[in-house]
Amino acid sequence: MAYETIALQEQGGIATLAMNRPQVMNALSSQMRHELIAAFDAVAGRARVIVLTGTGRAFCSGQDLQDAQDIGAVDFERVLNEEYVPLLRRITDCPVPVIAAVNGAAAGAGANLALACDVVIAAESASFIQAFTRIGLIPDAGGTHWLPRQIGLARAMGAALFAEKISARQAADWGMIWEAVPDEGFEAQIAARADHLAKGPTQAYGALKQALRGSFDLDLPGALALEARLQGQCGASADFREGVAAFLEKRPPRFTGA
Repeated sequence: MAYETIALQEQGGIATLAMNRPQVMNALSSQMRHELIAAFDAVAGRARVIVLTGTGRAFCSGQDLQDAQDIGAVDFERVLNEEYVPLLRRITDCPVPVIAAVNGAAAGAGANLALACDVVIAAESASFIQAFTRIGLIPDAGGTHWLPRQIGLARAMGAALFAEKISARQAADWGMIWEAVPDEGFEAQIAARADHLAKGPTQAYGALKQALRGSFDLDLPGALALEARLQGQCGASADFREGVAAFLEKRPPRFTGA
């Protein structure tokens, strides 16, 4: 499939999806959302890690407010349910790790698209902003779910109410993201992190995602049961046997994802 709003590269088990509308800071148009969904569907079965990033000086500036002739007539409930929710579920339900490589500003739905990913790594010059109240809206694209879980209710409420810019360093200090990286080393760090995951035990990573994400909806007995079931699957995998053999033989493991 040919893409007009994103750029897709695949190498060494790493699929990089770059939102590619730099002239509008990678604002999310309907076309981009559909192309991102299609790209996730295309690579999820063959990639061992997916990197989501932006081209130019921004990661994503959020919803493209010029994507409709009359923005006041937009049915946001329909757009969220039919276009954003499927995209977010492609990320959260993806069987392999998804890294958000936040190269610049991440605003509104763009910020929350990043927070939906399994690991968020940002350049120190990047920033996050829940800009919704500036135009009379509430955080969407999963923002009301991710924020209080990642940074607590007090910080989530302040970030949403005041719509103030949060630096990458502050986001890392708060636990909103995994790490903030100096700009000059950002691309190298993303490559190193992606390579590490691409060489890892893919089946275990998928099970880990299920267990951690599913824990929010379960009580302790339910979480322990899910954990036991998934660990049983991992324990029967070739990757587990390889991991144990490599440990005993004092060599790096060669995981295959099986």
